[in-house]
Formats: sequence, C-alpha cells, structure tokens
Amino acid sequence: MTRPAATSTTADVGDRPTGPVAGRPGRRDPARQQRVLFVALGTAVLLAGLFVYVAVRHRHDANPLADIRVSGLPSDVATPLANLMGLAPVPSRPAPDFTLTDQKGRLLSLSSFTGRAVVLEFMDPHCTDICPIVSQEFVDAYHDLGTDAGRVAFVAVNVNQYHAEVADMAAYSHDHQLDSIPSWHFFTGSTGQLRAVWQAYGVQVEAPNPNADIIHTSVVYFIDPHGRMRYVAVPVDDHTPSGTAYLPNGQLAQWGRGMALVTGGLAR
Repeated sequence: MTRPAATSTTADVGDRPTGPVAGRPGRRDPARQQRVLFVALGTAVLLAGLFVYVAVRHRHDANPLADIRVSGLPSDVATPLANLMGLAPVPSRPAPDFTLTDQKGRLLSLSSFTGRAVVLEFMDPHCTDICPIVSQEFVDAYHDLGTDAGRVAFVAVNVNQYHAEVADMAAYSHDHQLDSIPSWHFFTGSTGQLRAVWQAYGVQVEAPNPNADIIHTSVVYFIDPHGRMRYVAVPVDDHTPSGTAYLPNGQLAQWGRGMALVTGGLAR
C-alpha cells in the first residue's frame, strides 16, 4: 500500500485518491459539489499524513512538531495518540451511501447503520500488508469499547475486484478474527458497484491484473450516528528486512484504543 501523495485531491483510504469529473459551468452540479468535498477531505488527509510522518517515522528524534495538535479533535484523545493515528477532523458532511453484500450474504446499506457510529475502511481480502494490521486494530477497538461496543459498527469495503465473492470476504473475516465482532461487515459487490463506492470516497485502486499487488488508498473514516463524516485517520505499518509488514504491539494497542475513543465518543 502507498501513502497519501502531495498531489492527492481526495480522501485517502489504501492510497492515492483521484477527483471526480467537473460538472457543467453555470449549473448546480452534484459532481462539482462532490469535488469540493473531496478536496476538503484530501486536505485533511494530507495533514493527517504529515503527522503520521512526524509521529511515526521520526518518533525517535527530538522534533519540535511532535507536540503540535490538530484543532477540532476529540478532547479525550491525547495529542501523541492523535499524531500516531494521523487523526484529523473533516467537514461534517453526509457519508456517501451505498448498498452492498456483506460476508454473510446480507444486502445492506451504509444508511442502515444510522443510530450507531461507524468506523469505515477499504480492504483487500488477499492483502498481506497493512490490511491485517488494521483488522487487528478493529478487533482491539471492539474490545476496548466495552459497553459502548453495541453502539458502533465496524465496516470495510472490498478493493479487490478479482476476489469479490462473498466467500472471499467470509474467509478473510474468519482468518483475522473479525467475525468475533458482532457488528462487523465486510462488503463486496460487482466491479461496477465497488468502483462507484471507491469513487464516492475518493479511493484510488490500482489492480492491473489478478496476480498483481492491489494498491489502494488506506484511510479510516469515522462516521457519527447521524451518518455524517467527522474524522479520518491514516493507518501505518513498518516492515522487517525481509519485507513482512508489522506494527509494534504497543502501537497496535494504541491504535485500537484510539479507535475506541473516537467511535465511543461519537456514539454517546
């Protein structure tokens, strides 16, 4: 997976987002309004990426930016944790709705989760890099939520058009213990349906053939119980000399705790 690029114009969710086609001048064009939203989200993600770079890549250096806090963050999320997560607020706008099929074959819409906070990510069911790390953070967050867990839904949308069967979502969910979360939903659909959702959320997916690595925008969206986007965070990982992705256990635990704090606060 790649990180947010400086030329991004949309929000980051596996990696470099793209903008919508501009509408006709002189008219109230939904595509134009969507582009404005994407630019705002992209700005937030770029800021989040900066803090990820500062807090993670230079975490052992004495850096004057280490204690800088983005304004508008939940008060109970400490600055070092917010910086680790690349957490940033976004303009409060309705999250684009979609209707897809989850890992149990249930046809559901994002709007069906109204009344609960939603943590949303875009995942590849054949990923061996950052997706399993984010999956563990989801499981940790669910346990950290405690009594608030019933007011939060954990949602992912498939980014692998070559592995888009319900069985693929079910296998990944089982392998990474995500099916231990009662409110877990790994959504998939036809290539056309998935691409529409990717575009709606500014997710760029590069999948030239079934054997190539899937490169996609990696970002976590936090959506409030009214269905409005409130925050984004940028997942991070490190790699061993042999190329295996990992995140130190302490940082994994912090990410889970951070997700729980953000979603729990939104849900209450």
